[in-house]
Amino acid sequence: MTALAAALPPSSALSMARGACPALSAPMLTGDGYLSRVALTDGVTPAQLSALCTLSKAHGNGILDITARGNLQVRGLTVASAELLEQAVRSLALPLREGLAVEWSPLAGLDPAETTDPRTLGEAIIASARVFEGQLAPKLSVVLESGGQIRLDHLLADIRLSALSIKGDTFWRLTLGGTAATGRTLGVVSDRDAAEVTQALLSHLAELGPRARARDIEPAHLPASLLEKVTPVEPSVTAISPAPFGLFALEREHHALRLALAFGQVTAETLHRLVDKAGALGVTHLRPAPNHALIAFAPEPVCRELLAMAEDEGFITSTGDPLADMSACPGAPACQSGRIETHALGRFAADQASGLFDGSLHLHISGCAKGCAHPTPASLTFAAMEDATHLVFAGKTTDTPLKRLAPRTEAAALTALSALLRLERQPGETSRDCLQRLGPERIAAALV
Repeated sequence: MTALAAALPPSSALSMARGACPALSAPMLTGDGYLSRVALTDGVTPAQLSALCTLSKAHGNGILDITARGNLQVRGLTVASAELLEQAVRSLALPLREGLAVEWSPLAGLDPAETTDPRTLGEAIIASARVFEGQLAPKLSVVLESGGQIRLDHLLADIRLSALSIKGDTFWRLTLGGTAATGRTLGVVSDRDAAEVTQALLSHLAELGPRARARDIEPAHLPASLLEKVTPVEPSVTAISPAPFGLFALEREHHALRLALAFGQVTAETLHRLVDKAGALGVTHLRPAPNHALIAFAPEPVCRELLAMAEDEGFITSTGDPLADMSACPGAPACQSGRIETHALGRFAADQASGLFDGSLHLHISGCAKGCAHPTPASLTFAAMEDATHLVFAGKTTDTPLKRLAPRTEAAALTALSALLRLERQPGETSRDCLQRLGPERIAAALV
């Protein structure tokens, strides 16, 4: 038995685990085999990403994910091939992120619009968190929001530090849990104290136990030495908007091109073709990014030529693509928990119910109640349960549904919703505003 195999729990425990995260050294069992996650702290060269495509075919089923948080995943592994994959990946000299998930903008250090470069703080937090290995919840995360052209306000975070510039000095607004809009504001800390305060919060969470999350923190119970470094402030209202697609102007006359994967998934062959083209054109590096995105860094003409190829290969390249307004987990049969074919339903929605998508509405299709692909509320959510699919309005998979749909009637429901909007939408009204005006009862009635 290999070292990796000996470290893995029984397959039944892996497939049903909640609150766990796959990793390169700890793959997770899914419906199409084991899944390993390759988390990066920086971009990689086209040659390195091309090598990962080759490895996914050699050791897995040739399907790659880029997750909602920007992590690369290799699917279809066995216990034996997962260990071979880990050995091969570690030989590529990639900027692997190990331990605590600390996330910052994929444009960090290159974006002229950012308030500050968050990487030094992020690296200090990662280093200080190593003393808590095995003591923190697997999904616990820290997000550093530094402003700029690609923001992370929408990501859930146990600890969020949002950069502020006050009289030329950098400070960080500290919030616990939720998104930037829903987290609890603890106060503001100086740039020099931010890493120390974050370490103190991680220490407090470690003391609470390996399942503790930031939502479990009672500010009154935090150490006085921590609180004295935090200046109380009023909560701020943060408008969350998705990152645009296309080109971004960076420093030193460089540009970035942001693409996305439909449903966060791509075949190794397709990605290989794009990456090889990127290398031939002179792309310096690429980076998996939040919202299932891939960002290429190169001069503007190179980015534009790569954009044209990406469109031909089926990548999402504009906000007008209905697939840009959807989240869907792998679903059946790729996930053992999946009860519906989520990607097929999403493709149907894009082709046959495109009237729903005007940029205002987000559709979440979940193969089970866990809602892995979109843990925050969505305008419309289809969540497959044991004997029905729940249609949730303006909520999450676990919220009370406005309608329980019989199996295999999900496509008909999407068609009915599209027809309802076509009939009821008023001039200048968005899809989301129209549904909100009609309300749950009127929407449910249209699905009878």
